[in-house]
Amino acid sequence: MSEETLFEFERDMDVAEVAQYLRTVAEHLEAGDEFTLESGSESVTLTAPSRVEFEVEVERETSTSGGSAEIELEFELEWDENGADTGDLSIE
Repeated sequence: MSEETLFEFERDMDVAEVAQYLRTVAEHLEAGDEFTLESGSESVTLTAPSRVEFEVEVERETSTSGGSAEIELEFELEWDENGADTGDLSIE
């Protein structure tokens, strides 16, 4: 199976800003609404099904020079685009 990046965004932010983005996505997920991620000329509109695979991962990356470590926290939602496993995916 090949992988295609549909949208990517990365920048330094205050944690309060990040929390607001996460709250907005959570509200759309809970309501079953579609939502659009936009940055510059890039955008993607998503509608998650009622059940998704949810993954939380925490990694520690240490530099080879013995400097400080970096913590990475990832939240991932995954679902079958064709709705094969959920039967109720709708993207318009």
